[in-house]
Amino acid sequence: MANLISNYLNNNSIYSAFTTSAKQADNSSKVTPVKKVAPVDSNAAAIYVKSAEEPEKKATYSINKMSKEDRAAIAEQLKADQAYRQQQLTDIVSKTLTGQSKSFGIATGDEFWRMFADGKVTVDAAAKAKAQEDISEDGYWGVKQTSERLFDFASALAGDNVEMMEKMQKAMEKGFGQATKTWGKELPSISKDTYDAANKLFEDYYASKKEVEA
Repeated sequence: MANLISNYLNNNSIYSAFTTSAKQADNSSKVTPVKKVAPVDSNAAAIYVKSAEEPEKKATYSINKMSKEDRAAIAEQLKADQAYRQQQLTDIVSKTLTGQSKSFGIATGDEFWRMFADGKVTVDAAAKAKAQEDISEDGYWGVKQTSERLFDFASALAGDNVEMMEKMQKAMEKGFGQATKTWGKELPSISKDTYDAANKLFEDYYASKKEVEA
């Protein structure tokens, strides 16, 4: 509508020429007088005034035109997308905790991590020192940073949606179990502490949402 009004204003000279030619036509015919339109400032903003006779138009959304089958297909797609996101987090958790366990093994001298190294990793003093730094309280593989990463992954996939976050928390639990199975025995204590810390972040999130609703 705005474009139509703008075109009308920009072509006002054409409109004036038309009214003039209409007046000079057959004088024997009764011509409805046309009110002259004052020159329009092209820089002025166009104002739309709704006619009293103009019917009210209702917004039309494409979903209203969909068949029952089409709507069912969309619902199934949404479910599939949700399941995919949950599986994404499960995989992320499993790989993250496995990676953390490897660094823990290098730092502590637990040789079990070597089964994942494909024989390409040698542990010298520098590598061990780096691993010890990584699993420290403020290190990349430390409890704080790792648990925060897991929670951040979950919230990024779920958005600010409590129901989806609850499903992501279950996906994280599944990832913990998957990592344990991959590891072949119980995960190191640092991974268990990380899992507990991540769960605490979820609980804090739920509590904050309840406070807002109260």
